[in-house]
Amino acid sequence: QYRKKELREIDRRVRYLQRRLPQLKVADKPPSDESSIYFGATVEVLDEQEQSRCYRIVGPDETDYAQGSISMDSPMARSLLGRTIGDLVKVQLPERAAEFEVTDVRYPKFNGV
Repeated sequence: QYRKKELREIDRRVRYLQRRLPQLKVADKPPSDESSIYFGATVEVLDEQEQSRCYRIVGPDETDYAQGSISMDSPMARSLLGRTIGDLVKVQLPERAAEFEVTDVRYPKFNGV
């Protein structure tokens, strides 16, 4: 019985992934304007205490806060998208509102894959 339940859960996950696959897009080149923040960017910000924080904006399935990867759907990423170096960003965190300054924007190097 346990194995049947486990198999049903695996089948459910396979169906979910099959539905998601056509919607996925591969980011195989950086955006034309690398000074602005878009999907895939690694962004460095200064918080109100002048502490530097680094985030990489990724898809919801790749989120790993411990590694600095935040979902593009998160409040922080939504506030950062489209901004450039020097912009002040206000973010509503769960406990309070905070302000960050964008200090750096980087994109990974693509090898023409």
